[in-house]
Amino acid sequence: MKVSVPKEIAPDEARVAIVPDTVKRLATKGIEVLVESAAGERARFPDEEYREAGATIVPSAEALFSSADLIVKIHRPTPHEIGQVREGVALISFLSPLVNLDLVGTLAARKITAISVDSIPRTTLAQMMDVLSSQATIAGYYSVILAAHTLPKFFPMLMTAAGTIAPAKVLVLGAGVAGLQAVATAKRLGAAVEAFDVRKVVRGQVESLGAKFVEVDMAEDAQAESGYAKEVSEAYKKRQAEIIHRHFAKSDVCITTALIPGQRAPILITEEMVRDMRPGSVIVDLAAEQGGNCALTEPGTEVVRHGVAIIGRVNLPSRLAVPASQMYSRNMEKFLLHLLGDGGLKIDFTDEITRGCVITHGGEIVHPKVRELLAHKGVA
Repeated sequence: MKVSVPKEIAPDEARVAIVPDTVKRLATKGIEVLVESAAGERARFPDEEYREAGATIVPSAEALFSSADLIVKIHRPTPHEIGQVREGVALISFLSPLVNLDLVGTLAARKITAISVDSIPRTTLAQMMDVLSSQATIAGYYSVILAAHTLPKFFPMLMTAAGTIAPAKVLVLGAGVAGLQAVATAKRLGAAVEAFDVRKVVRGQVESLGAKFVEVDMAEDAQAESGYAKEVSEAYKKRQAEIIHRHFAKSDVCITTALIPGQRAPILITEEMVRDMRPGSVIVDLAAEQGGNCALTEPGTEVVRHGVAIIGRVNLPSRLAVPASQMYSRNMEKFLLHLLGDGGLKIDFTDEITRGCVITHGGEIVHPKVRELLAHKGVA
């Protein structure tokens, strides 16, 4: 079995899907790894380290794709990349299949077995394969570093000869993996931190990090069986907006992380709320890639509106490419060992993990939710 690792060609992407340490461990399992030349350079993993680990360096993407049995990427493939892949090859990467239906159709037409890492189910067995959590950890950490760099005041309380400086007030919206890491990092920097989430079950996690949990005084809970958030009622949304507005207006920094799989990110911060924030305050919108939680976010850039800096940068894990690549690679190692056996790829739909993340196989769209969505749109 040849596992091929191409160089990521997405703009501003510095990560690589497999690092040399993983190559070394896969080799002990009889898995051959081919790496495109310079694939790891931007993440500080030169070709020589891959060679020493046992990988074969391939000079070009075209040569790599033509000899691949299984391709492991981070970003979803471009049409040009798909055109270079042989029919019947397996592909593992972020695909976001619920919002990239045309891509799914193209992959099925090419008879590519498309496996979406962002669809790996959140189960105990799959915990070590959870790339969403590993990359969200990095994004949550880096969001606070961005905020601290931008905010024109100290994060910690300082007691000096010139008097006491109050700590920065940080509000985190969404207490998933990214949000909890943002809470923990802001607390380490000495800020006074509050966090809100529609899922009441995370209250204990927020408080264990030393932050205050902001709660909507309604019985409704928005945790789905998958562990992700789900839609809430209009009454809940109205009360939620009132409470967030009150806490938001008193904050120096707001970090937003609220996402609903397969949908546009919910708007939690209106222009009116931004107008009520103190000048010089900072919003870091980690939901920018799905439209943003702030109505004024401009994905991919930073803007100042009503005196407030709104940071809508995307792909934050790439800013810390070394640990981001290491974590993604470790997830992939566990995932590959789960999928591979007897010298080849095992597509066993009785297995919960396989069933949850295989999108296309044998020229067919096999993922139930994607098929249902396509049928609803009249495509399939």
